[in-house]
Amino acid sequence: MPQGYDSKMSHSVCIHNVPVIYSAELTTKVSGVIRTLEKLVETTDLKLKLVMIAVEQKLNQKLRKQLSDHYAQPIFVIDEKLKLSLLTHSISVAPEWNSLQRRVVSAGRKSELLLQACKLTDQSKVLDATAGFGHDSLILASTGAQVTMLERNPLMALLLLYEQQLMLQQPNWQKLMARLDIVCAESSEFMKKVSLQQNASEQNSEFDVIYLDPMFPENSYTNKTTGKGAKVGKHMQALQHIAQPPDINEEERLLQLALNLVKAGGRVVIKRPSAALLFADSSPDESWHNEILRFDAYFKKA
Repeated sequence: MPQGYDSKMSHSVCIHNVPVIYSAELTTKVSGVIRTLEKLVETTDLKLKLVMIAVEQKLNQKLRKQLSDHYAQPIFVIDEKLKLSLLTHSISVAPEWNSLQRRVVSAGRKSELLLQACKLTDQSKVLDATAGFGHDSLILASTGAQVTMLERNPLMALLLLYEQQLMLQQPNWQKLMARLDIVCAESSEFMKKVSLQQNASEQNSEFDVIYLDPMFPENSYTNKTTGKGAKVGKHMQALQHIAQPPDINEEERLLQLALNLVKAGGRVVIKRPSAALLFADSSPDESWHNEILRFDAYFKKA
């Protein structure tokens, strides 16, 4: 059993009390990470209470599985490289924005369907209303666009905020990081609030594009011709454990809110598996797709 953990809490702990596990031999190195995490929670008003727990063993895959089984809830892990990971159902994941460097540097409308669909310039403002691990936000911001990232799950929001802090330490990433604004908020509530504020002040929307990449129903990955399902990566597996796909009523509400909020002449772009049903059962104005993904665009008339 991990040092410092009260077994009596195991069945009563709520999502807001989140264990942060690290190796005891790294206590000195980890202290700075802990201060950063606590400051991020405080300054962004995340509804989390972090419980720091040192373990004597090395944080190998076997121990991670034991920890996952023991806590029976998503937890954070700080490894020897001071990387923060989310551990859920024995799956350990982190944003790993560094791994996207080649895509970010070479991103262009010819190679990225996302950018073909969004039609951004360096003057564009984008609302990524379902940020997830932030990978698409990086590609969007690589155009020079300013991107507001919404993530409703406070665990995922903290993961993104910490990743941004890490990347800000690298000079070649600083300009890109400055174009990302991470907000912990539920997308429909955020869009409704911003719309009301703009109506009250008679201001026009600032968003040229609103991007939605909601969780997909599991059968969305099934090829209609072969009946076989596509392999899902570990990041998607982890998200499936902590997020639910919207039902048809939620889809309709999200699409309508997005179309109401986006600028006149702007667009709402929705990411889907290529074989998935239309979002909100609504036909897009234009669509871009390959064998795996589809980006459906809905235009707001000027």
